[in-house]
Amino acid sequence: MATYFVGDVQGCFDELQSLLSLAQFDPQNDELWLTGDLVARGPKSLEVLRFVRDLGDRATTVLGNHDLNLLAVYSGHAKPKKKDKTEYIFFAPDKHELMMWLRHRPILAKHPTLPVAMTHAGLSPQWDLTTAMACASEIEELLRSDQGSWLLGHMYGEEPSHWDPRLTGLPRWRYIINSFTRMRYCRPDGSLDFKCKAAPESKPVDLAPWFNVRKAVPEEPHLIFGHWAALMGKCPIPSIKALDTGCVWGNQLTLWRWEDNAMFSLNCPAYAEGAE
Repeated sequence: MATYFVGDVQGCFDELQSLLSLAQFDPQNDELWLTGDLVARGPKSLEVLRFVRDLGDRATTVLGNHDLNLLAVYSGHAKPKKKDKTEYIFFAPDKHELMMWLRHRPILAKHPTLPVAMTHAGLSPQWDLTTAMACASEIEELLRSDQGSWLLGHMYGEEPSHWDPRLTGLPRWRYIINSFTRMRYCRPDGSLDFKCKAAPESKPVDLAPWFNVRKAVPEEPHLIFGHWAALMGKCPIPSIKALDTGCVWGNQLTLWRWEDNAMFSLNCPAYAEGAE
């Protein structure tokens, strides 16, 4: 049995299948972990959702910002983004089952036996892992409850940008969601900046990547994240691995195998303009 981790797929179903074939992924015995953003700018988001769902316990995916936006659109709390290619999902006969399945995915996933954890955007420098896991559980329980639809309609916004354990209600939940699904840079005081999406070599001088600000803790598991295509898989922290290499933007889809540290990449056509 092997454990594979793959970066943001964003509806690039054919490329995902080709990459899994290249790595000789065995759906009967291997595990596939996905960093979120299963859907959005690529042409086959519905097919990606069905494939990952049908893998059952062999697949683990965390929720990304595009996944949450899809749920918000389905719940009637947001309008489809013009650049997304997801509206056809809402005409699928199994749309309700898929949306309920997606809504029950975690925000943070920790492997039951391997020293590895995964989120979409990373871990806030203001959290230790215990706090992060507790915060993730809060959001996961809310999304699966009767309040889930309400939360999807009120999660948008960039404040508060600074963590305070005394936060309650919507400000607390918004910070948690933004940290797990939208974070890239931090200001000198540790607060989150959501405007800059550039690669670190092009960033403003007063910002730092979250992983450069977060203090390394030796006993914490390795951390896998996606979300930040501009990094192109480059992260200077040995215990943190970036896997979004911009498949949907015409770069690559990247897969990493835990057991032998093997990396597999596939060049992809561009389905979207720009990057985010």
